[in-house]
Amino acid sequence: MARSSRRDRVPAPLAWAAGVAAVVLGAGLGELTAAVLSPASSPVAVVGGALIDAAPPWAKDTAIALFGTGDKAALLTGIGVAMIVLAALAGWLEARFPPWGAVVVGAFGAAGVVVAVTRPGAGALAWVPAAVAGAIGAVALWLLVRMLRPRAAASTDTDTDTDTAPDPQEAPARQPSRRAFFAWAGAATAVGVIAVAVGGLRSAASTGVAAARRALRLPEPAVAASPVPAGAELDLPGLADVVTPNDSFYRIDTALIVPEVDPADWRLRIHGMVAHEVELTWDELVALPLQESWTTLTCVSNEVGGTLIGNARWLGYPVRELLARAQPTADADMVLSRSVDGFTASTPLEALTDGRDAILAVGMNGQPLPLEHGFPVRMVVPGLYGYVSATKWVVALEVTRFDQARAYWTDRGWSERGPIKLQSRIDVPRRGQGLKAGDIVIAGVAWQQQVGIGAVEVRIDEGEWQPATLATAISDDTWVQWSMPWTAEKGDHVIQCRATSKTGEVQTDDVAPPAPDGATGWHWRTVSVF
Repeated sequence: MARSSRRDRVPAPLAWAAGVAAVVLGAGLGELTAAVLSPASSPVAVVGGALIDAAPPWAKDTAIALFGTGDKAALLTGIGVAMIVLAALAGWLEARFPPWGAVVVGAFGAAGVVVAVTRPGAGALAWVPAAVAGAIGAVALWLLVRMLRPRAAASTDTDTDTDTAPDPQEAPARQPSRRAFFAWAGAATAVGVIAVAVGGLRSAASTGVAAARRALRLPEPAVAASPVPAGAELDLPGLADVVTPNDSFYRIDTALIVPEVDPADWRLRIHGMVAHEVELTWDELVALPLQESWTTLTCVSNEVGGTLIGNARWLGYPVRELLARAQPTADADMVLSRSVDGFTASTPLEALTDGRDAILAVGMNGQPLPLEHGFPVRMVVPGLYGYVSATKWVVALEVTRFDQARAYWTDRGWSERGPIKLQSRIDVPRRGQGLKAGDIVIAGVAWQQQVGIGAVEVRIDEGEWQPATLATAISDDTWVQWSMPWTAEKGDHVIQCRATSKTGEVQTDDVAPPAPDGATGWHWRTVSVF
């Protein structure tokens, strides 16, 4: 391994700057290449996807607990910080032990190529963006560090005897121009940043799938959902809307880059333990008698009192009807749904065939599914947490058995089946909110899809439980709002709530984390009254 002499040694801060500039340039041009050729193969996205796949359940829970639906932005920020640190180290390595810094950068690019081509759904050009990033980053690092090394100046004394050894002082080393280095390093960084911005703008302006969605007109439902009943919406400031707007609906999934599936290319395959394989196109799906239904979706990572829950009116076709075409064998007990990006979910076969509104959804609140919520087709299954039922961008249903196949999250320690647990939440007053003494309203929501809410109770400062008034529920598959008047007295107070299901189950006070099958416990809020 070559090592630079002390005389030629590049100052560490300049070596760090060279590494960062080179990697920013390479990564930026890699991202721009991905935007042009293969958006799903963005170097940052494939690395982030691999990290998500490799993350243990506790890491996922921690990220969601800390950042909620901003978990992906937090991951991307973390990747960016790690990239800068590693780039600086590569710059130092190139300065001390050339050419190993450039070799390391190139090796990271090669690793990105391997990850990209092995991701589910990788296209023929999936390797190109990471290869571009690695190659350009390595060459740029070599060139920038080379600029920082002193160079021997050629002797101009033509009278020197050829048999005499040259005097080093006659040809002193030419010192590098730091001004030139900073100019080139700054230019490389600027080009990288601009490339990322242009790539992002090009992806955002991509007219393919987004335009297809905007132009899409969903058919009228053969069976319309019942209207929201009078009295279902209490319309209190701070209380979650009984119908969650699409742009406010929580998003938790494993896709750093939202998959883009053109309805014209979409296919659903039903296979496995069936008498007949079934394949369905988009046109065939929307030509079927679609039905609307109200369903509240809940993420298993939702903490007690959390906001990873939303209610919408869905348009789709019953999965049971398609399964009836395929005719599952008698010993099948699970359907493994698969997304275009490789995610899988294990849904009990019974939940898809027992008559509940388990559908292949194409519409949400009267609009085509938003891209980030599964356009063009996703699954919606009342009564189950999303990790075992709500597959977005769904392209396959494999009829199988729980003892023969495992899904994405069950491979990571979560339970095979995910029935939603009885829960309630306080929305108003907010935690830590200052209140004036006098009459106020305590309000929130409660849910247990497929069962329904029979009652909600509230207590103050661990006193007696008092009944809250339930709003009118849309259905047993949706959450319901509740409220209770309270005459607040001065001081600090703790408010708690608990729900009772229609079957008489009382919400447990046993505290449990989300893993492996959903959080439990009573939600509570502290408020100060003055």
